[in-house]
Amino acid sequence: MSQEYDEFEFEYTKLTKTTKVINQHRLSDADQNKPKDTKPTGIRTLYGKDLRAYDNVPFEDLLDQLTEAEIEQLTNEVDPDDTHVPASMRCRDQTKKQPTGPLNRKKLLEFLKKFAMEQEDWPEHKIHEPGVKRGKVWIPKEIPKFTKEDLIQLDLDDEAESVLDEASEADLIDLAGILGLHSMLNQEQYEASILNKGQGLNAKFESIVKATQPKRFPNLPPNDTNVAKTAEQVYNNDGSLTDLNWNNIKAISKEQLNKLFEGLNKNTNLRTLTLTNIGLTDKACEPLLESIKNNKTLTTLNVESNFISGSMIKSLIEAINVNQMITEFRASNQRPSILGNRIEMEIAKLVEQNNTLLRLGLNLDVPDARIRVAQQLKKNKDAIRLQRIGKQNSIEK
Repeated sequence: MSQEYDEFEFEYTKLTKTTKVINQHRLSDADQNKPKDTKPTGIRTLYGKDLRAYDNVPFEDLLDQLTEAEIEQLTNEVDPDDTHVPASMRCRDQTKKQPTGPLNRKKLLEFLKKFAMEQEDWPEHKIHEPGVKRGKVWIPKEIPKFTKEDLIQLDLDDEAESVLDEASEADLIDLAGILGLHSMLNQEQYEASILNKGQGLNAKFESIVKATQPKRFPNLPPNDTNVAKTAEQVYNNDGSLTDLNWNNIKAISKEQLNKLFEGLNKNTNLRTLTLTNIGLTDKACEPLLESIKNNKTLTTLNVESNFISGSMIKSLIEAINVNQMITEFRASNQRPSILGNRIEMEIAKLVEQNNTLLRLGLNLDVPDARIRVAQQLKKNKDAIRLQRIGKQNSIEK
C-alpha cells in the first residue's frame, strides 16, 4: 500500500545579526507556470525599502562599493555563536596598540591592584552613618505558650489518671515503646521496652535527637600462632591440629606458605584453614589450587581481606568443585573490590555445580548471580535437612 508524503524545501536567509528567515515551500503546490530557475526571494522589503532591485546585483559588487569603515562595522556585527562563520573570524582582535614588551605577570597584577585602589567607590543612595541601622530590624517570632486548656483532654478513669501522674519518664518511655510510637524513641529505648529490659537512669524523650554513642571494644590481641611450627605440623599430618588460624600475621614468608600448601596435599586431619589479611596474592595462591584438589578432609577455607583477583577466586571455586568437600568458603573484601559481570556469572555457574557448599562469603554485584547462588545454597541446605529427616524416620521405625 503506497503512501504519499508532502515534500518541502527550505531556504535559509540571513539579513542582519538578529534577523533569520526560513522559507518553506511545498513542492507539490508549486506554481506550474513559474520558471524552474526562479529562486524564492524571502522578505521583499526591509525597513520600508523594496529589495527586488538587488536580486540581480552580484554580492561581490556590493562589497566593492563599501568603504573600509563600513566593512569594519560589518565584520564587528558577526554573531559569535554563528557556526557558518569560521571561529577565527567570530571574535576579531581589536587591539590596535603595539606591545611595549614581553608579558610580566607580577607587574600586571601590581598595576591592576593599583588601578583598582585608585578607582572611586560607587555612590551610595544613603550615606553610611555609624550607629544607624538600615532596613528592617529582625524581630524573632513569638512562640505561642500553651496552657492546660489547650492540651488534649483524654477521658481516663481515676485509677489510670493517678497512675500516669505518678509515672516517671522512664515508665512513660516504656509505655510509648509498647504502644509502638517509634518516632518518640530511639532504637535502644524501643528495644529495651519491647524486651522488658528496663530503661536506663538517663532515659528521656529528648535523647532521640542525639546519636547513639558506639560501644568501645578492646582491640583483638595479636595472633601468637607459631607459623613455622604449625606449617611443620600440617606437613607431618599431625592429628592434634584440626583448626589452623594464621589471621593478621604479616611476617609469613613464601617458603612457609609453600610448605603449608604442600603439606595440605596429603593432610587428613585439618578441617578449618583461615588465612585472612596475610597479604595473599594470585601467585601465592597457585600452589593452594592443587592442594584443594588433592585434599579430601578440609571443610572450611577463609581467604578474606587479601589481594586475590576475581579470576583467582573463580579458580579456587573450580578447585573446590573437584572433591566437593568444602562446605564454607569465604573470599570477600579483596583489594580488587569489583569482580566484573563475566566473573560473577561464571562463579554463579560454578556454585550451581556444587552440591555440598552451604556458605559462601563473597560480595556479588550482579542481581542474577546473587539470586542463582542463593538458590543453590538453599538447595544444598534442603538436601541435608531431608537427609537428616530421612535418617530420623528410619531410626524411629
